Amino acid sequence: MGFGDLKSPAGLQVLNDYLADKSYIEGYVPSQADVAVFEAVSGPPPADLCHALRWYNHIKSYEKEKASLPGVKKALGKYGPANVEDTTESGATDSKDDDDIDLFGSDDEEESEEAKRLREERLAQYESKKAKKPALVAKSSILLDVKPWDDETDMAKLEECVRSIQADGLVWGSSKLVPVGYGIKKLQIQCVVEDDKVGTDMLEEQISAFDEYVQSMDVAAFNKI
Repeated sequence: MGFGDLKSPAGLQVLNDYLADKSYIEGYVPSQADVAVFEAVSGPPPADLCHALRWYNHIKSYEKEKASLPGVKKALGKYGPANVEDTTESGATDSKDDDDIDLFGSDDEEESEEAKRLREERLAQYESKKAKKPALVAKSSILLDVKPWDDETDMAKLEECVRSIQADGLVWGSSKLVPVGYGIKKLQIQCVVEDDKVGTDMLEEQISAFDEYVQSMDVAAFNKI
């Protein structure tokens, strides 16, 4: 398992493809798995790798809380696609981790089993909470205006970046390009959200992160369903 070399374009492409249908490296919440991979990436992925960039910006927002995120940090080779080998260069932190593993090898093995058990318990609790939720969920229909920088912005890529944002309680709908003047068109896109899970602030933060394509985002319409 692994992502190849996460400091190389090829490794970042593997990461981007892996996150195309996932919000996190493992499970449904940020964890030490995300921290381990985040620390191996040398900086924000380029804008054309929209899934990896969306994940990077999201995990970066947990920078002050990363030590408290659930799970146990493992070697990079324990994460990612099964058919890819990790070749990311090890730094000083990795060397320290290796030393710890050499010194406490058997304890780490037990800790991994404990981490696996805790993760399974959390997932079971998560599924239990979902099952107990009432059938009637408050939802809203939101129409967003996403404006590009100029008439040379690749609007197909801009829309791809916007739709790459995934979250529990968020469903993207129809879209169209609307002229705003001087040959510039804005993307008008519909989405349905569960009110207690997704808000306009979260959407604006994640959409605006694609700043190579996006100049601004506005809420054009907001209706309760």
